[in-house]
Amino acid sequence: MAIHYEKNDEHIVLITIDRPEAKNSCDIYHFRDLAKAWRDFNEDDDAWVAIITGVGQNFMAGADLKTFIPQVTKLQKQIAEGGVDEIDGCRLTDAVEAVLRNSKIYKPIIAAVNGPCVAGGMEMLGGVDIRIATENASFGVMEPKQGLFAGGGTTVRLPRQLNFPAAMEFLLTAEKFPAQRALELGLLNEIVEEGELLNKAYDWARRITVNAPLAVQATKESVLRGLKETMRDAYKIESQLSTKVFSSEDAKEGPKAFAEKRKPEWQGK
Repeated sequence: MAIHYEKNDEHIVLITIDRPEAKNSCDIYHFRDLAKAWRDFNEDDDAWVAIITGVGQNFMAGADLKTFIPQVTKLQKQIAEGGVDEIDGCRLTDAVEAVLRNSKIYKPIIAAVNGPCVAGGMEMLGGVDIRIATENASFGVMEPKQGLFAGGGTTVRLPRQLNFPAAMEFLLTAEKFPAQRALELGLLNEIVEEGELLNKAYDWARRITVNAPLAVQATKESVLRGLKETMRDAYKIESQLSTKVFSSEDAKEGPKAFAEKRKPEWQGK
């Protein structure tokens, strides 16, 4: 199985792409499994933070074009002929869900980038909240060099996440950027030594899981939904989520623990 899913007793999930022989690229089956991993994480109330990483010297190289394109062509033909939009449990929408395009996962996600992050890897990175990388990691929206188009969300999300000149440097040059340059442009939170990548990722996760999970998720939801709205409507969303959080059991536990000078015991409800 090339997509591994592990959850520890700290409410942290580790999702690992394990196809080093294919630079951690995905065919239709691996996109299906990666999409399922995100669904499993999102639907598990006991999972509070996810870390996504790759095995070997690559983070993710997007679609495995040698196999993915023929598979998609076969599926499209099947649909055009009136058949079901599925092959072996795989759907066209799996690839979109796998790279977190239009994602409604409001739990925090951390990317531990261990090598080149291009194509679908960059698409997925746009749906991640915290990004750390090793010094040998690299980043690029390189589709235009091949006459292609990055249609998995990058042209939409990158200009909203970086300042405009930085986003356009990525998008228009179609060059591969070293980790240090990606950090300077605001794409990353931190560069770490190769042997410390996962340890640092778990450290970041624990910095989040000490907080009340419902409050954290509502915060992310307010940000993501609010970015799509006018300021007026974004404030309405914020108020709705605020009411929800303040009526939770965790909102009672937090002040109580503070008054009793102890660590809060979050219930996620």
